[in-house]
Amino acid sequence: MPYTMSAADVVAALRAREWSLATCESLTAGRLAATIADVPGASNVLRGGLITYATALKAELAGVDSALLAARGAVDPDVAQAMALGARRECSSDVAVALTGFAGPTGDQVGLVYIAIAHPGGTFWRRYDFSGSREQVRNQAVASALNMLLTLAREQNGTDTRYTG
Repeated sequence: MPYTMSAADVVAALRAREWSLATCESLTAGRLAATIADVPGASNVLRGGLITYATALKAELAGVDSALLAARGAVDPDVAQAMALGARRECSSDVAVALTGFAGPTGDQVGLVYIAIAHPGGTFWRRYDFSGSREQVRNQAVASALNMLLTLAREQNGTDTRYTG
């Protein structure tokens, strides 16, 4: 995997904070959790993850409000935040990251991805507009989620909700 160093950095930074991690993935279908699990020692931080590829599973597994999904669709910043909160709750983790978006190859909004993180200080999200093939969009989403996690874990107080990366 091309993310080994970044994933290793995330595992080390979370471990230094004594934070556990959960994931809730839609377009990446477990790729982020698998990338983190590839790192030796990941079991010290990774609690587990939810794969909510189907919209209905975002409600059933992550507890995303069905009315929110009906009103806004599955690719929405508030849905991403609800997914992260649901993963944090369901997996009993300190931190959770959620990814939802359009990987393509067809559609008007291919490359639109929302990544949200729920952590001890609250939640935050970021919108990305990736380009490239379906595989490239999914890889960019994983890399961006790793970077967001690393930024959060390395912050001095670990609860700042601003993201400047």
